[in-house]
Amino acid sequence: MEFLFEYGLFFAKVGTLLLAFVTVVSVIVGASQKNKEGEGKGHLEITPLNHQFEHLKDTMLIATTDESLQKAEEKKLNKAKKKQLSDEKKASKKVSDLSIPQRSKVYVLNFDGNISASAVGHLREEITAVLTQATPNDEVLLKLESAGGMVHSYGLASSQLDRLRKKNVPLTVCVDKVAASGGYMMACVADKILAAPFAIIGSIGVVAQMPNFNKVLKKHDVEFELLTAGEHKRTLTMFGENTEKGREKFIEELEDTHQLFKDYVSTRRPQVDIEKIATGEIWFGSRAKDMALIDDIQTSDEYLVSRIEEADVFEVAYVFKKKLHQRLGIAAEESADRLLLKWWSRLTESSNKHL
Repeated sequence: MEFLFEYGLFFAKVGTLLLAFVTVVSVIVGASQKNKEGEGKGHLEITPLNHQFEHLKDTMLIATTDESLQKAEEKKLNKAKKKQLSDEKKASKKVSDLSIPQRSKVYVLNFDGNISASAVGHLREEITAVLTQATPNDEVLLKLESAGGMVHSYGLASSQLDRLRKKNVPLTVCVDKVAASGGYMMACVADKILAAPFAIIGSIGVVAQMPNFNKVLKKHDVEFELLTAGEHKRTLTMFGENTEKGREKFIEELEDTHQLFKDYVSTRRPQVDIEKIATGEIWFGSRAKDMALIDDIQTSDEYLVSRIEEADVFEVAYVFKKKLHQRLGIAAEESADRLLLKWWSRLTESSNKHL
């Protein structure tokens, strides 16, 4: 155990130095590039998923057909495609005829959330683009994965989804892995929430934590002064001596944030027993359905395939063009994360239980 401790301490120091180096370099390079023309610009990428699905189906059909019949099957498929294209051209000429029912459209968005909900920059652009075309007869499908993070960041992400609600555009959220805390704050905006059987749902609570080095500073005769104007400008501090009054005020702020969270969820999903689910607990998909946190057990793939059969489905993604220094910074950050996770897993693998 002593060896493991020393081993872990060494890698912790290396990881800390690496993270500090990456942070300093990113700040310096980012500041130097901040005012360059074209920074932060992006573009929309729209992918028709119906065509992809048809191509996949045709490929599987030919591959699983007897070799002696493959050429005949290909000719048959090509003939069917030509007829389909001809029918689509005829239909497009009659698009102005209101008596002909039009196929609804499904716009697929993806949100992979981190602590700061940085993907909200993409989400806001995607929703703005979708709202230029979407009608109440269409649908937006959001494939959501997030374990939550900063309150204000996920509040903004949820507000972006609320824009769809205000325009009466149906919103479906699919959760394949996790929608917890701020992730569930986003999910609850939807008209319909679907989740995989073992997706993690819930965690309707608020948490805050910070280390305090005051005793260490005192031990080494280091004084720390914190000057504020305003009684509650700083309730708790990392380096000063925290008071009971400061702790009480901090907890009061946490409770107020939690109440706002509860109100937000209960307004958008009145069918839930908010006092029962707003305990900070999480539930797996099937249990979450029993608690009315979700509406049905279904993966995003299953739902998409069913919608492709009856609607025109488009994946919409707003892609930012990253500068070289941004790509290098992200790569360095991911490498540091992997190093720390690898060290942590080795240090704790003897005591961890796995499913």
